[in-house]
Amino acid sequence: MTADLPDTALELRSLVTSEGTLELSLHDVPVPAPAENQVLVRVEASPINPSDLGLLVATADMTTATVTGTPQRPIVTTSLGDGAVDALSARLGESLPVGNEGAGTVVAAGSSAAAQALLGTTVGMAGGAMYSQYRVVDAGACLELPEGTSAKDGASSFVNPLTALGMVETMRREGHSGLVHTAAASNLGQMLVKICKEDGIPLVNVVRKPEQAEILKSLGAAHVCDSSSPTFTDDLVEALKATSATLAFDATGGGTLASQILNGMEKAANSTEAGGGYSRYGSTVHKQVYIYGGLDTGPTTLIRNFGMAWGIGGWLLTPFLQSAGAETIARLRARVAAGLTTTFASTYTREVSLAGMLSPDAFTNYVKRATGEKFLVTPQAVT
Repeated sequence: MTADLPDTALELRSLVTSEGTLELSLHDVPVPAPAENQVLVRVEASPINPSDLGLLVATADMTTATVTGTPQRPIVTTSLGDGAVDALSARLGESLPVGNEGAGTVVAAGSSAAAQALLGTTVGMAGGAMYSQYRVVDAGACLELPEGTSAKDGASSFVNPLTALGMVETMRREGHSGLVHTAAASNLGQMLVKICKEDGIPLVNVVRKPEQAEILKSLGAAHVCDSSSPTFTDDLVEALKATSATLAFDATGGGTLASQILNGMEKAANSTEAGGGYSRYGSTVHKQVYIYGGLDTGPTTLIRNFGMAWGIGGWLLTPFLQSAGAETIARLRARVAAGLTTTFASTYTREVSLAGMLSPDAFTNYVKRATGEKFLVTPQAVT
């Protein structure tokens, strides 16, 4: 271990007990020495993504949480919902580190050439346990950030950028020519607008508020549909006619939005499909919706007015990357690195320390998953 590095450092942990409680707290953990092809990163920035919240707070109602301990070492405790203990049985009693991605400075490296080449550089990384002050990762899992790029710039260099690019790759693989995206004013949604504009891909953006529509239009989005508008259904069909989009990625999950999109695609297909006339089985154009988020935790309701050529399923980044192959992943990561401060730039509404994550003012806000509101964790901050 390098002499000026500490022996221990702070890490945020999430614990679910067999009594049905959630506990969030900070732990002193050893700062490990990197193995041959590993690097030790001083974590300087890590976002709170919706995908982090499932592990962080499980199914707990954070509005009922209590905070004990000290300002430097707060302990958050709250009860889980009915039936949660059975659903979370695989993690009962295990104090789990949290945080999918982050960025920081490589402060120690193993003996391999790949690891040594990263010493002193700023890198983005993924792999869990990023709400920590230090993290050991494999050198191959690091994205070396361009010179002059800060850890804050690179903190969100994996989950949102690769998800947006993965959506486009999936579209191409499955033979679709246009996309629909919901909760489209998010950081990820704004990235997708920029990608589709650069690549000439027709994109229909679905938002929930007029001000969100204005954000996307300012980025050059051609088709933005506001689900709060009384003309939403007609607006959606017209946008689908204009784009011929037959693949949607839905971040809401619950409710009827997926069904509305499929029904809109069916109407658009019937208005443009050549020949054949009326069929009781509907259009022969295949329509697909992938649910990749759960902003609405209620049931997914389908009102089947979209014929028989359709599909609905789940989509996650990790399985996509596992199937993409090394060449595709390298190509996507290179594109992210080149566009970190432009196409793939993330904006944050608030920065918090590790201890700050456990203040009621913070956790009651970031668990809302509000579109356009994103927290950045700064593990090296004292308060």
